[in-house]
Amino acid sequence: MAKKQEKPQEKQLKVTLVHSSIGLEKSQGETARALGLRKLHHSVVVKDIPSVRGMINKISHLVVVEEV
Repeated sequence: MAKKQEKPQEKQLKVTLVHSSIGLEKSQGETARALGLRKLHHSVVVKDIPSVRGMINKISHLVVVEEV
């Protein structure tokens, strides 16, 4: 019998919006929306991939990030 190759579980990040994007560059608010963050203290779980890391880096002053 052939054994199934198990994929290593992808890391995930919990991102929480803790500061408002009002008064900042429009693109920063759009980045928060693209991550799925809608309101203050709203959290989403996202995959830990380079494109998401870049989005988080852009709005790092607005969010808190935890590993899940």
